[in-house]
Amino acid sequence: MRARMSIVRMKYQVEHREVILRDRPTHMMEISPKGTVPVLLLEDGTVIEESLEIMQHVLNWTLSEDEQHWISRNDDEFKFHLDRYKYPNRYEGINEIEQRSAASSYLRDLNVHLESESPFSEALSDALFPFVRQFANHNRDWFDAQDWNNIHSWLAYNLDSEAFKACMKKHKQWHEGEDALFFPSM
Repeated sequence: MRARMSIVRMKYQVEHREVILRDRPTHMMEISPKGTVPVLLLEDGTVIEESLEIMQHVLNWTLSEDEQHWISRNDDEFKFHLDRYKYPNRYEGINEIEQRSAASSYLRDLNVHLESESPFSEALSDALFPFVRQFANHNRDWFDAQDWNNIHSWLAYNLDSEAFKACMKKHKQWHEGEDALFFPSM
């Protein structure tokens, strides 16, 4: 989602291949043997396999110290607990409520930061909000009951954005030999 957000915002046109991971195309596995998405193959043959690195390439974005701090907390701390909160059956000895509580520590700090006079750049917001969205959607009633007014407003703003709506358009699975589909469509 965050790679798509930067692609949409920059109108950085790519040949889009919608992949179902249980049915990975041969070409994808040839260029990226780890078999995860997203994958961006550049014209010079360079392969970028991480969403944040795709964002940095598309946006020509060098992270500031503050941006590195928030991305590190998001990607290392928050996402660790988010995965265990959403999928406790995938991990041994995990208590979903304990994981939700641990993830909430990050969200409380995020809520305070969103109140500050130095709001996130659009790029940093795009890098963080898809994970907060996942957390919120896991138990929306509980999330909406939390006293995180800044997060609620920030999330609603991002969910209402045209970039997010463009990213959420469904695409059919791509198969070898099919015509190219370009994203975002112009």
